[in-house]
Amino acid sequence: MQKPRWPLHASSYVLDSPYMRIRRDDLELPSGSVIPYYVRESYGFVMIVAITPAREVVLVRQYRYGNDSIALELPAGSLERGEEPLACARRELAEETGYTASRWEPLVSIAAEPVRSNSVMHAFLAFDARRTSEQHLDPTEIIEPLTVPIAELRRLARDGELGSLACVAAAYAALDRLERFTSTEG
Repeated sequence: MQKPRWPLHASSYVLDSPYMRIRRDDLELPSGSVIPYYVRESYGFVMIVAITPAREVVLVRQYRYGNDSIALELPAGSLERGEEPLACARRELAEETGYTASRWEPLVSIAAEPVRSNSVMHAFLAFDARRTSEQHLDPTEIIEPLTVPIAELRRLARDGELGSLACVAAAYAALDRLERFTSTEG
């Protein structure tokens, strides 16, 4: 498929805050009509599948204002301007859970919501994760860390108990990588 050409007539920010940036683009469609199109801009975010020496996965339970729920998720966080994804992943795991890990592998980078956002999720596997400090939470974060056996992660993803599609995608990518790694060891 050839990428369509949608000429841009005008662009402006309708919201520009430290937490969210929304851009309005006036685009001309192939039919000639001009429509407003809104894009949520982001530096992207990271998601971490941290595995402990006991072969458990570090999860977080936290309050999500957007849908007014308590969500079970993988540790995650937003990239800051100019921050490398791996540095962000290390920082977010420590801040949200108090865990650090000795070995890190990139897992997958994927568009989070390409219809309305330029955001990319960068997921990482972190091995030998251990609790080494207290949490260092942002003022809006209410987070409770916990661990579950690796096999439980599959059930949580399959049964819709993880709090977002990004968590499900990262969980399945990690489980696939771990299974391939285990099958090549033997």
